[in-house]
Amino acid sequence: MNTSRQIILSILAVLVLFFGGSFGYMLLERWNFLDSLYMTVITLATVGYGEVHDISQAGRIYTIFLILAGVGFIGYVVGTVTQFMVEGRIRTILGRRKLTRQIDRLKNHYIICGYGRIGKVLCRNLKSKPMGLVVIERNEELIPTMDADDILYLCEDAADEATLVKAGIKRAKGVIAALATDIDNVFLILTARQLNGDLFIVARAASQASKSKLIAAGADKVESPYEIGAASMAQRILRPTVTNFLDLAFSYHNNDIQMEEIPVGPTSSLANIMLKDTGIRQDFNLIIIAIKKADGSMQFNPSFETMIHPGDTVIAVGEEKKLKKLEKKLNL
Repeated sequence: MNTSRQIILSILAVLVLFFGGSFGYMLLERWNFLDSLYMTVITLATVGYGEVHDISQAGRIYTIFLILAGVGFIGYVVGTVTQFMVEGRIRTILGRRKLTRQIDRLKNHYIICGYGRIGKVLCRNLKSKPMGLVVIERNEELIPTMDADDILYLCEDAADEATLVKAGIKRAKGVIAALATDIDNVFLILTARQLNGDLFIVARAASQASKSKLIAAGADKVESPYEIGAASMAQRILRPTVTNFLDLAFSYHNNDIQMEEIPVGPTSSLANIMLKDTGIRQDFNLIIIAIKKADGSMQFNPSFETMIHPGDTVIAVGEEKKLKKLEKKLNL
């Protein structure tokens, strides 16, 4: 039996004991309910205020049994409640220290500020990749949800400089500002950029007018969920087949086909080789749809004579397990 249920049952049993004891005095001594309840309380509490009325021989024997049965039981309930409070506090402290140690070990991680509807979806998608994540959310009611989602988190104000330092912002790779209002996100971005000028910052914008302010504050990318959602709905009407393909390619729960971007490492065995000689099509059965060069330019539908260089990013489509094999090959 878990501790919470045990406490509830114990409290119910104590109430039954008090009311049962009171009815016993009402039957034996013919007292009213209030006098009987008072006698039961002072008896079980062992305060020794004295008897309410003259008590009969049967009443004295009943009182003896009530003390023997009730005082020990109430002591047990008090001990259980105290244990629950102490253990709960200790569990909270130990859990917080464990989270702090895990956060302190992170490097090149992402800090997600806000665990509302958008923040939760972001975490669910980002967790599909082996990257470090820390959530900052000040709403204590969301702590059970974050615990259940197995998320590293700080239940504090994301715009506070000390909180961002705790989250490892000086070691972080990026920050996602997904707070409730654009004003909060602007202040967060200003603070984050001041602490780490190399961060990649993505911000959520509630309105079109706020985008320029968020960029001016230091955001690298600004996205409006409402605009993206509306554009996606329009594309589903205009290009249903294309959107279905993209749903398959970007779904992390689909193993048949996915789209992935894979950086080319400096020591890769496929570096400085033409696409036709890499064996990507023959060995991995993947389609290369684009290559992003180190200077930022994008080559769509690259020809078979296109050279892969270190620092490029290959965008491929195919089965997840084949994409992972290619990733190992390009990063070796």
